Amino acid sequence: VFNISAVLGTTVFSPGFAPPFPYTVRWKGSVTMRQTIAAGLFLLMLLFLPPWLRAEEPAPQEDTSPQPIQPQQAAPEDGTGSDAAHTLRLWDGSAVQTLTAAEYLRSVVRGEMPATFELEALKAQAVAERTYLYYRMTGGKKAAHPDADVCTDSNCCTAWLSEEDARAKWGDKFDQYETKVQQAVTDTDGQVVLYEGAPIMAVFHSSSAGATAASGDVWAAELPYLVSVKSPEDADSVPNYYSANTFTAEEFRTIFCKAHADARLSGDCSGWVKDILLTNAGRVASATVGGVSVTGKELRSLFGLRSAVFTVETAGDTITFHVTGYGHGVGMSQYGANELAKEGKNWQEILQWYYTGVTIGLYNG
Repeated sequence: VFNISAVLGTTVFSPGFAPPFPYTVRWKGSVTMRQTIAAGLFLLMLLFLPPWLRAEEPAPQEDTSPQPIQPQQAAPEDGTGSDAAHTLRLWDGSAVQTLTAAEYLRSVVRGEMPATFELEALKAQAVAERTYLYYRMTGGKKAAHPDADVCTDSNCCTAWLSEEDARAKWGDKFDQYETKVQQAVTDTDGQVVLYEGAPIMAVFHSSSAGATAASGDVWAAELPYLVSVKSPEDADSVPNYYSANTFTAEEFRTIFCKAHADARLSGDCSGWVKDILLTNAGRVASATVGGVSVTGKELRSLFGLRSAVFTVETAGDTITFHVTGYGHGVGMSQYGANELAKEGKNWQEILQWYYTGVTIGLYNG
């Protein structure tokens, strides 16, 4: 703020801007002593300057740049945040078992994601599974298993693969694959995906057709962390990325009219399916079949399609659905996660790619 010079022309300070009046200090003594006294005098004067004469830092600007990944929290020393400290009740189809979250997670990661996938993708899967487990436990028991938190039925909860079944499935690769699965669980011990401090509904699916689906496009609820995002997998990275389901006109009529008896399906089948509307992610939102308006989700269910991303082709007396991807399309794409891992992204980055606006940390609820 000031230029204070000794008579020898030595500049002691020269920061900021020049003062509104000349100020020269003269004294005797050694150069070192003179510099020390000048510095002290400057600081004393600065203390008593009116605020409008002091240099101020500019007001902080709003940071619109991408925010850094939330740092991983270590589990407390008392173990309260670890998988080993949490127990759950599992319905295995015949009895209720009590086991730790660590034991449960190993089996569902084995069952839900190919062990050949990248380790960071397996870690993302482990965290998604852990998050969904706590989400389910905070939401209460399901009618299908009122005495248990979760079950081994993939149609109800998530897929389950026991160690015994994994040995039979993986053969001489068991040790290699099991090491990866266990590392995915232990390296993410206790970590969950949170939105406003609570575990999210961390749903996932096999593969998307270029973009995931928003939750409201598939289910009733619009969840802020389950919006449509781009996904990098394609036909080169996903087996059966494209599939086709072909039906004769009679087969099509029988299946559809069982659900909608009022449908008018007669004559040339080329006009049976029309008015197809798509979501922003390219999924079939709705269509008119025989005069009946139905959702793409229902058509997928009725005709056993791998996803609701499809086109319809008629040729003679047949109707063919050409389908892309596999699964409901909401949340994390597993094959997409594997591609992101190959690109060098870690498990936190993968999860924050697919679940919007979330944080990652321990949950002790």
